Amino acid sequence: MEISKNDLTMMKLFILYLIAINLVTFIVYAIDKRKAKKGTWRTPESTLLLLAAIGGTIGALLAMYLLRHKTKHKKFFIGVPALLVLQLIVAFYLYNQ
Repeated sequence: MEISKNDLTMMKLFILYLIAINLVTFIVYAIDKRKAKKGTWRTPESTLLLLAAIGGTIGALLAMYLLRHKTKHKKFFIGVPALLVLQLIVAFYLYNQ
């Protein structure tokens, strides 16, 4: 199976997207952790979960366990890994098409 230049370009763009969204997700989780410690306005949980859902699951998981943030909330310690599994299944399916 030969990969066209267009396919290669799309793969590179997708990888850049994943790097960027995971970096943004990690930073947003870190900012939310800092705000939690200070007792100031927080990032809505729906925003944190949305960032994970649109590709930032690795960044979310890293932030959760490196920063010990949201690890006791079921929707995070079950939801984020479940999103990752779902994303991997979809990626595997799309890759094998």
